[in-house]
Amino acid sequence: MDLQVRPATRDDAQGIIDVLNPIIDARTFTVMDTRLTLGEEQRFLDEYPERGIFHVAVREADQVLVGFQSLEPFAQYTRACDHVGVMGTFVDLRLRRQGIGRRLFDTTLPRARTGGYEKIFTFVRADNPGALATYLDQGFSVVGTAHRHTKIDGRYIDETIIEKLLGE
Repeated sequence: MDLQVRPATRDDAQGIIDVLNPIIDARTFTVMDTRLTLGEEQRFLDEYPERGIFHVAVREADQVLVGFQSLEPFAQYTRACDHVGVMGTFVDLRLRRQGIGRRLFDTTLPRARTGGYEKIFTFVRADNPGALATYLDQGFSVVGTAHRHTKIDGRYIDETIIEKLLGE
């Protein structure tokens, strides 16, 4: 699939929620449990942290947004964690395992290094082995498990804590 990976803009908000809301609805790939509206996503993009990195993958044939990846500063209340970013990666459910995530990583990771990030940290649902495999293929390692970390529809879900040191 021919893709363009580029920085997200406010105009991508509809495409982002078109990818994200079905993932939320599936209840198996993310801990997000509430669908997003266009206005909420536009506000999120408008207020995205200056040091944040947000890329979208757009299919060149029809200009449809098929995935996105965000990297935000871990903590804005202290400068002690300025070197750490928190990542999220989302790919259209119908297009998984077609290299979209890999292309997003190929764009985001070098940008993170030049943007002053030294470590990327994130959580992956423990019951989402595909997502964990994707991150592990990118050099992330498992730090541990946050047991009963989320509760969706009355069901507890563990989350696997992972990180990647960018110097490695």
